[in-house]
Amino acid sequence: MPDLPPLIDIGVNLAHDSYDADRDAVIARARAAGVCRMIVTGSDLESSRHAVALARQYPGVLHATAGVHPHHAARLDDAMRTALSPLYADPHVVAVGECGLDYFRNLSPHADQARAFRLQIELAIALRRPLFLHQRDAHAEFVRILREYGAELPPAVAHCFTGTLAEAEECLAMGLHIGITGWICDERRGTHLAEVVRCIPDGRLMLETDGPYLLPRSLRPRPASRRNEPMYLTEICRAVAAARQERVEAVAASTSATAAAFFGLRTARDPAPATPAAATPSG
Repeated sequence: MPDLPPLIDIGVNLAHDSYDADRDAVIARARAAGVCRMIVTGSDLESSRHAVALARQYPGVLHATAGVHPHHAARLDDAMRTALSPLYADPHVVAVGECGLDYFRNLSPHADQARAFRLQIELAIALRRPLFLHQRDAHAEFVRILREYGAELPPAVAHCFTGTLAEAEECLAMGLHIGITGWICDERRGTHLAEVVRCIPDGRLMLETDGPYLLPRSLRPRPASRRNEPMYLTEICRAVAAARQERVEAVAASTSATAAAFFGLRTARDPAPATPAAATPSG
């Protein structure tokens, strides 16, 4: 791999317990690989609080989302909404979510998923924050709910997009950004994403690992662990560049500029601390 412009990983679950033993080393390896910014995903109250605490430890390197994943939608009651509310006042929180619909696992009833999704869309509108969206096996309903908000809908990214070309085109027509993960590196189920990424214009495409999930299968040599890390974002960038028939440096620069603008980050080349700051309460 050539030296790349600084990369931004727009979605990594660094609050996951698989990183507990070596989280600081994971962040250091990512930075050594050129991943200068990481958005830590919040998917329920606990992980959102943890994401914010991590972002406070690594100001300018880590940022956070705060929200409720559809798996946890049935638990989103008034008490959780009240507990989540202070997090959105924290400047490290750059988006509402991860929120949306998941009809693949159906860990919450569909009605609860739709209710929680609408609540978070309306919160993002009120806060004027971007939306970090999740959708699996629910495209038609996902799009239908988003369309209810029309021009009020804030900037939104379809995180970990794995859908069809037609679905991508529908998302783009609605103004959504699209996040691509190591799914594109999976020769068993991700080859269709080569065509998908070719249809995404500059300014709407972003990259993410979704670690610890979705380790790129194209890595050589293959890592001993199946845990994904943000340092492997370079492999995703390489795969996207190959699919788009573009220079990998150009994809790195474009996707990072898009992510910085979307999340309201400083430019990717701004200096940032290399070591964690003193821990602060997570609020």
